[in-house]
Amino acid sequence: MAAPGWLSPRRRPATARSVLAGEAAAEAARKSALPADESPLPADAVELLAAAEEAGEPAFPVAGDDRAAAFFDLDNTVMQGAAIFHFGRGLYKRKFFERRELTRFAWQQAWFRLAGVEDPEHMQDARDSALSIVKGHRVSELMSIGEEIYDEYMADRIWPGTRALAQAHLDAGQKVWLVTAAPVETATIIARRLGLTGALGTVAESVDGVYTGRLVGEPLHGPAKAEAVRALAAAEGLDLERCAAYSDSHNDIPMLSLVGHPYAINPDTKLRKHARSLDWRLRDYRTGRKAAKVGIPAAAGVRSARGAARPRG
Repeated sequence: MAAPGWLSPRRRPATARSVLAGEAAAEAARKSALPADESPLPADAVELLAAAEEAGEPAFPVAGDDRAAAFFDLDNTVMQGAAIFHFGRGLYKRKFFERRELTRFAWQQAWFRLAGVEDPEHMQDARDSALSIVKGHRVSELMSIGEEIYDEYMADRIWPGTRALAQAHLDAGQKVWLVTAAPVETATIIARRLGLTGALGTVAESVDGVYTGRLVGEPLHGPAKAEAVRALAAAEGLDLERCAAYSDSHNDIPMLSLVGHPYAINPDTKLRKHARSLDWRLRDYRTGRKAAKVGIPAAAGVRSARGAARPRG
């Protein structure tokens, strides 16, 4: 049995600010966690699960294992593109900032799409822009607007294959968390709309319900994501060796290395190389290939098999 989360060795050094950011994200996630939505799984996701079952992959996750959970990166793993950019587009539409700043957001989004990976400098620049825009606004106002922005710009960008993976864990009775550098309020909205447990995201400081324009710690990126997962696992009594994590980016190797079941989803070049060297599972939903070729965890994700005891994969 693995050591408790707080005793697990750190595989990459974390700064005090990344630890602070991770702990703040874990606290916010637990406060905002909601019961899972029982809405039906999309038809294309059902098809992917069925194809994987026919391919005969090992059953995973294990049904009824309440000390296991799943952690999903958001940008380009669960959703095409970056949530912060979609959020910025929605705020511009509501006249939160001028056209010059929209051009900046548009350039950042275009760069992200062309590069296909997160660059810390570019992502930091985007988050600095967002912080300056929301400063002085009420948290409740941004939450309400975030619901509208999800419907306008994000709902149609969810990868069905990754959505099916998350549903597999939910059907096995496990909690499923988003882990993202996006604002925790935005991440929580997305998690709730997908029927997930909750979200670990970047925590922006607020006083009396009003944003100050500062962060708690630093953006939830790289090692800070691992710290957030570690803190949440300790608080929830999870065994990280029995947990799974999913990401597209090499920046998330610290988080992926923390769990017993790491998955590279739509991986960038560096993560693909790293995953292959360690024999991690890879899934790519960008090519349009059938699940039998791409592969997803199979039997444990099939809704009709809910509650059945299965061996670990």
